[in-house]
Amino acid sequence: MLARSEAGGSAAAVLAGIAGLYVAQSVIGGLTWTALPAIMRDQGVPLDRIGLVSLIALPWAIKFLWSPAVERYRLPAGGGNRSGNIVLAGGLVSIAGLIAIGMIGPAAFIPVFACLTIVAFAAATVDIACDGYAVQALAKKHHGWGNAAQVGGAYLGSAIGAGLFLVLAERAGWTMAIWSMAGILVLLGIPFLLLVSRIQPHDPGGHRPSLLAALARSEIRRGLAAAALYVIAQKASLVMLGPFMVDAGFDLATLGMLNGIGGMTVGLGAALAGGGLVRVLGIRAVLALALCLQAACLGLFAAHAATQMLPGPLLVAVAVASSSGVMALGFVALYAQFMRWSDPRQAGVDFTLFQCMDALVSMGGGTLAGIVANAFGYGWFFAGAAAVATAAVPLVIAIADRD
Repeated sequence: MLARSEAGGSAAAVLAGIAGLYVAQSVIGGLTWTALPAIMRDQGVPLDRIGLVSLIALPWAIKFLWSPAVERYRLPAGGGNRSGNIVLAGGLVSIAGLIAIGMIGPAAFIPVFACLTIVAFAAATVDIACDGYAVQALAKKHHGWGNAAQVGGAYLGSAIGAGLFLVLAERAGWTMAIWSMAGILVLLGIPFLLLVSRIQPHDPGGHRPSLLAALARSEIRRGLAAAALYVIAQKASLVMLGPFMVDAGFDLATLGMLNGIGGMTVGLGAALAGGGLVRVLGIRAVLALALCLQAACLGLFAAHAATQMLPGPLLVAVAVASSSGVMALGFVALYAQFMRWSDPRQAGVDFTLFQCMDALVSMGGGTLAGIVANAFGYGWFFAGAAAVATAAVPLVIAIADRD
């Protein structure tokens, strides 16, 4: 049973509040980067325009630039906490944006793109406040559960935004599908707004949140190094997994079902398991375990590329385990570590820096992965990725906290 949090309310209630926001953010992400491109293509939008949808991710990669201003508003010098104000304002902007998109229609690319960019800025800003609130509100022993809510919420939200939305769009039309997503955002935001009043007012202490204050701390520099190292070792190579499976003979419909239903089930389960394992084994052990498991999966991909040794069902099982299960397990532990290294006086700034490093390295690493795989083939590529994951284990052990 979860104990009471440092904010004065039960940890279970706090987790429910932040989980709702994390699911909501991923509903927007799944709708934007998975469902929308498919619908736009169905409406005859050219591929070059559809490719520009990826630029809507930019606010998530650069949100550290305005995170100090958000934190200074969220934690005013005179005391109190305005997390609820930020969540409410950002939520209203996101909902209004979705309502407008529902009225516009998917074929009108520029207006839809503009609205989704505004929604992305609003959602990224809410994420800053939500992360800062989570660091303040949850006791250290509950950080693993907090990040299980974050990572598990991402899988669940993506399933709603990318899966349920497409079903609704097919059966009820674009407008009703978009407006249904807006209604879901309302429902998901209510628990957090009801919980905000229960958070304990922070001690002002005269601290002014800033990027310079963050970068001056050794914990932040360690965290940025850990983020870059872990993303390269655990995540960057997986951008080639989809093309690898297609070239292995799997059709898109099969992969879509596996990534949707299988990925959500395995990812959500692994996120919850990760929260418990962080509590029992500690952060360092779970990070090392996830890297070892990922190295094993990547090694199997390399072996299959060279010998075609794995039967189809087993290859699919390893792919889902790698891209959903192992990823969720490891990132629950990594984000729990980020919470430990964040200063509660400006947690939104510190945690956002870590997330932006994750996003930037993911983009750069994914680009490099394509170049390497194209030049050397899947076998050598995945073998090299397995070696990188293995080599990262002692480095992560040296950087991360034991418990």
